[in-house]
Amino acid sequence: MSVKNSGMVNAILGVVVGVLLTLTVGSIFKLGRKVKADYTDWRKLNLILQEVNANYVDTVDVEKVTDAAVVAALASLDPHSIYLPPEDLKQSETDLSGNFEGIGIQFNVPNDTAIVLEVIPGGPSEKVGLMTGDRLLKVNDEVIAGVRFPQDSMVRRMKGPAGTKVNVLVRRDGTDIPFEITRGKIPVHCVDASFMLDGRTGYIKLTKFSRTTYKEVSEAASKLLDKGMKKLVLDLRDNTGGYFDQALLLSDLFLEKGDGIVFLQGLHRKREEYKADGKGPLKDIELQVLINEQSASSSEIFAGAIQDNDRGVIIGRRSFGKGLVQEPVFFTDGSGIRITVARFYTPSGRCIQKPYDKDYDYDLYKRYAGGEMFVKDSVKADSSAVFKTVGGRTVYGGGGIIPDVFVPMDTTRATDFYIACTRKATALRFASAFFDRHRSRLLAIEDFDALVSFLDACDISHEFQAFASSVDGISLKPGEWASTEPYMMPQIRAFISRYSKVGESAFYRFYLPVDEAVKIAMKSPSTVSIE
Repeated sequence: MSVKNSGMVNAILGVVVGVLLTLTVGSIFKLGRKVKADYTDWRKLNLILQEVNANYVDTVDVEKVTDAAVVAALASLDPHSIYLPPEDLKQSETDLSGNFEGIGIQFNVPNDTAIVLEVIPGGPSEKVGLMTGDRLLKVNDEVIAGVRFPQDSMVRRMKGPAGTKVNVLVRRDGTDIPFEITRGKIPVHCVDASFMLDGRTGYIKLTKFSRTTYKEVSEAASKLLDKGMKKLVLDLRDNTGGYFDQALLLSDLFLEKGDGIVFLQGLHRKREEYKADGKGPLKDIELQVLINEQSASSSEIFAGAIQDNDRGVIIGRRSFGKGLVQEPVFFTDGSGIRITVARFYTPSGRCIQKPYDKDYDYDLYKRYAGGEMFVKDSVKADSSAVFKTVGGRTVYGGGGIIPDVFVPMDTTRATDFYIACTRKATALRFASAFFDRHRSRLLAIEDFDALVSFLDACDISHEFQAFASSVDGISLKPGEWASTEPYMMPQIRAFISRYSKVGESAFYRFYLPVDEAVKIAMKSPSTVSIE
């Protein structure tokens, strides 16, 4: 074949191949239909889902697709408008309700085995004989010890409707003991601890704003008043918030009649202002409020109200900055949404909500990396959002509550030995081993002073050093314990105290003497000078 003819054949073949490719590719698609879509009434979204349901090649899991569409739609609004499937919604409601249904224990997992820290008085577990220090081996024939069983999965297996039964196998003093427990309603407290720091200063640790917050704080404060309290340190660090009405009620305990607490406003929500009624029994108590970067929502409403009214001193680090109001909507299938309907503003007009953008989830890391956790001058105050308290002090908006007294994270006391022990949870596991050796003595102690006397009589310092070396292979450098001991020993004693009947209250009483924010609160005046 000549070159000329060969070229002609190749050209013809190229055309044929091109036509075949066109036919092949074209055969993948059917001719489309044009459907009118309108964004103003959400018609486009509905049409898409209808088209999928009517024409998709396989059977459509309508529940899965619908939930995915809802999650994606809400995520495009703001970080706190969310969809909650039935199980998540139920858990969320339980966390703030003030009670849950289960067996009534608190436990820790220091070494791949759950250990009972507290058997709630009057609860189902106490009634059948579970005790502090029991190791949880099985739940309904499922092994949960020594197999790296997720802690949240343990909780789910032990919780359940009141009246239902669960079988639990525990190990006590080397003996395996089976228990059949009938679940019941268990009270959940939001006040972790309340006691006197000295002859005139009370301390209350509030962990969340649940349905029982106002009642619990009022009762705790009343007992402290009976003990001579003139000044209160209210600890809201790591308190991520909860019910809005509880923040109002708590603020009302301390403010004068007519003092502003908060106002909220949104595109479809008219401005609503909330003020104190002046009937609170703690109006004359000196007040210091501790906050940090994990204090959010209701915690920020309270701290903002106290600060804007010059009612007390806010101590710590800038709060989280969650000032969006979520309104719940419940569906008949047990699911629900929480949709943002307004923003919170402090009495002076500051918006509590920090800006939300693509880096919202990494904000706390950015604060850490930018030095805000360590240096006061690194705190990002918005100079364009300047406001005044009732006394004329300057405060700033831009998100979160900036404290009156800054307390940096303290990394200077973290020796190499301390860091190594923290990574391996050495102190927690030592506390468990110590309890095993002194079980009967610890369980018999019901008074804090008796607990202190017992621990003082033990050589805990040397025992811990030996445990860290022999069990975890962590050795001390020459002179390192002298730097580590003042910071670590109160924590070890605090962990041990949780195994006594004094419980969580003792934990904080041991730990707080090395807490820098509390030490500053003890020394600080209860009003901020106005310049």
